[in-house]
Amino acid sequence: MTEKIVILDFGSQYTQLIARAVREANVYCEIFPYNKKLDLDPSVKGIILSGSPFSVNDKKAPIVDIKELHERLPLLGICYGAQLTALQFGGHVANSKKREYGRARLHKQKEDVLLHDVTEHSQVWMSHADTILDLPSGFEVLATTENIPFAAFKMNGNSLPLYCLQFHPEVYHSVEGKKILKNFLVDICGCKQDWTAAHFINDSVAQLSKLIGNRKVIMALSGGVDSTVAATLISRAIGKRLHGIFVDNGVLRKNEFQDVLDTYKKLGLNVKGVNAKKLFYDKLKGKIDPEDKRKTIGKLFIRVFRTEADKIKNIQLLGQGTIYPDVIESMSVHGPSVTIKSHHNVGGLPKKMHLDLVEPLRFLFKDEVRKVGAELGIPVEMLQRHPFPGPGLAIRILGEVTKEKVKLLQEADHIYTKGLKSHNLYGSVWQAGAILLPVKSVGVMGDERTYEFTVALRAVTSVDGMTADWAHLPYEFLADMSSEIINSVKGINRVVYDISSKPPSTIEWE
Repeated sequence: MTEKIVILDFGSQYTQLIARAVREANVYCEIFPYNKKLDLDPSVKGIILSGSPFSVNDKKAPIVDIKELHERLPLLGICYGAQLTALQFGGHVANSKKREYGRARLHKQKEDVLLHDVTEHSQVWMSHADTILDLPSGFEVLATTENIPFAAFKMNGNSLPLYCLQFHPEVYHSVEGKKILKNFLVDICGCKQDWTAAHFINDSVAQLSKLIGNRKVIMALSGGVDSTVAATLISRAIGKRLHGIFVDNGVLRKNEFQDVLDTYKKLGLNVKGVNAKKLFYDKLKGKIDPEDKRKTIGKLFIRVFRTEADKIKNIQLLGQGTIYPDVIESMSVHGPSVTIKSHHNVGGLPKKMHLDLVEPLRFLFKDEVRKVGAELGIPVEMLQRHPFPGPGLAIRILGEVTKEKVKLLQEADHIYTKGLKSHNLYGSVWQAGAILLPVKSVGVMGDERTYEFTVALRAVTSVDGMTADWAHLPYEFLADMSSEIINSVKGINRVVYDISSKPPSTIEWE
């Protein structure tokens, strides 16, 4: 049984960062809404209480019985979790006269296992409006900051460990925060730090074999990281009883359909390629509105996929590449009536196809998916691919999508992507692509006048895609790309570079 840490989510923007930090220490963890009934089986080694946008004194503040949890397992309260702990054990918590936010310096008041090897004056990050004015009886201070007398504290006595931090150890600005978390995980909870990609693969294949039994699984594949890793895991468990379907919707990148099929073959996956380009081009004819194009492609994809699925007898399960952020964003932390975000990967096709789901990556973050993929032997060029939109080049062709425009954009995009890789720029960029504009302009080539399309090149840097800055690519590189695209792609005579950030702009143009 894999040991794990439970993280109770009170709605903090940083909760996922806590989970990421725990996973980086090779300890498995799961996030649960504070109001979900917990099954604290013997695999659970400790509990972390997250921060929250609420004040502990709000009437609608999220509450759990910390005393009851403390009777069962070691606890670590972070920010709101620390304040709620202080309040429930008899301390005094009130709204601060000024919001305590930003960098602070930690001053250790005594040596303790939680702060072992943490340097004096280590930088930490504060983000809270409440402040603890008095500690409960039986608690002692471990560290202070310039403005906070109870930055770190613990309960004394012979009971299970109970630690609290008013700062956020999980964020980048808390320089030794991950060291503090590791001290809690290893020295206080006794975690073995044995959760690795290889460990995950062995456990997953065994669980998938047991879950699926003799049944068949069907899966829509895209050539992307998540679906490829998920399919490879399922295939390791059931072999050819996994039936993958990869649809060419006519708006893939140059040579992508055949290249991806070749990779799947090398991985030993049972995948059928479906050339449906004409179907998609016919349906997209006359469509100009971006949302109309997206919906057209989505609906037609489902139709093609279901047609192919109906050709396979006795399919009972649908495989999906759902990953943990999708699941977390679809959970409610404020009660069953509120959903933070409904994600397309959580559910989707099964409602129409009446199939049960198989989601082997459901509890992995994106970087963990890539580590598992590397361990599975999936080629690095597939694992490190930039994000690519589901509607493909259709939303990088502004206006109507035609076979001829797709061909132009595929060629320009291929030159650009190849150039980024050959100049060692691809890995430093979050996402890049070419956009075909509905704009023609006059040009001169030799003695001839041209009147051809304009292409915009886009490249952004980002951590998670929520915000993004335009990538400051070298001028010489951009000049080379412009020259090569114009000289090589007949139909394009002008290249521009997009220097807008998100917000206010989006990464994609449509």
